[in-house]
Amino acid sequence: MANVTTHRVGIIMNGVTGRMGTNQHLMRSIVAIIRQGGVKLSEDETILPDPVLVGRNPAKLEKVSKLSGVEKWTTDVSKALADADNTVYFDAQTTNRRVAAVTEAIAAGKHIYCEKPTALTTAEARGLYERACKAGLKNGVVQDKLWLPGLLKLQRLRDSGFFGRILSVRGEFGYWVFEGDTVAAQRPSWNYKAEQGGGIIFDMFCHWRYVLDNLFGPVRSVCALGATHIPRRWDESGQPYDATADDAAYAIFELDEGVVAQFNSSWATRVRRDDLLTMQVDGTGGTAVAGLRQCWVQPAGATPKPVWNPDIDSPIDFRDGWLPVPDDREYDNAFKVQWELFLRHVVADEPFRWSLLEGAKGVQLAECGLESWKRRGFVEVAEL
Repeated sequence: MANVTTHRVGIIMNGVTGRMGTNQHLMRSIVAIIRQGGVKLSEDETILPDPVLVGRNPAKLEKVSKLSGVEKWTTDVSKALADADNTVYFDAQTTNRRVAAVTEAIAAGKHIYCEKPTALTTAEARGLYERACKAGLKNGVVQDKLWLPGLLKLQRLRDSGFFGRILSVRGEFGYWVFEGDTVAAQRPSWNYKAEQGGGIIFDMFCHWRYVLDNLFGPVRSVCALGATHIPRRWDESGQPYDATADDAAYAIFELDEGVVAQFNSSWATRVRRDDLLTMQVDGTGGTAVAGLRQCWVQPAGATPKPVWNPDIDSPIDFRDGWLPVPDDREYDNAFKVQWELFLRHVVADEPFRWSLLEGAKGVQLAECGLESWKRRGFVEVAEL
């Protein structure tokens, strides 16, 4: 049997004591990759992550270390950056800490992979991309929703020509995030503080940018209205605070080819739909509705013909006549899939198009959305 070459990749994982950092990036991605034996490049070549956990709270780090089985952790990010065995820097901190930390990692010669938003301004986000490229470093941003089963099914339908000419996209995202007084909030308090980089526009428009750009066409303009529906909330220690960031956003995006996209995003809504995120795509050839994992279609030839009559119960059950799109594969965790692609990019130089420039595009759309809200009109989205 031929010897297997193992490429060990030291990864500095900064900010993994938070909910998403622990669950999605550490446990369901890096630890899962380690437990499966690494990322297989060929029969005799494998990539094996070698993470070191970094954060500000030693007690939390020790807890996450025991949970994950990752023994290496430190509160000294500079020490981790100075270790030549660590070649990748990953950042899942709060947004307002990201630019300084990533800049330091670039100066230390580390390849960069980080959460979004990558910065609080487009200029800063673009600057990170340019500095990484100038230093000859590989770089990427998390764009996890592209690997959700429901969205992969939409992509498959698009590629097969099912939609004909796509007319519109409608997205509904959100759920009720408890205020924190009687029931603990499901999201951290900084999400509702503008001074700490919070707000649903900054959070979700970064997602909507890459979803729309990759699946339906480049975003050319946006008209958005934000709102702070719940002005007072309670933090992790039970103390009340005033919410200074938007907790809901209602937006229209204009794409190429006349496609119109509408997205409602809210942490102040209750769910009566198929999933926390649903997307409906209407085309001349048919319509599809996707959640996080499932997708249903109604082709043009099976479309019912309703007639408006509010005086009687509808004779049509509009949930009938939809067909589920079958699973054509087993779907892995979306974060893990992109992690594996990035590790292949670092070690084997395989293509990876979700660079820090794509992260800057997400920040740009969020900034344009905030400007639109302020101006109460459409804002053009310039080429980056």
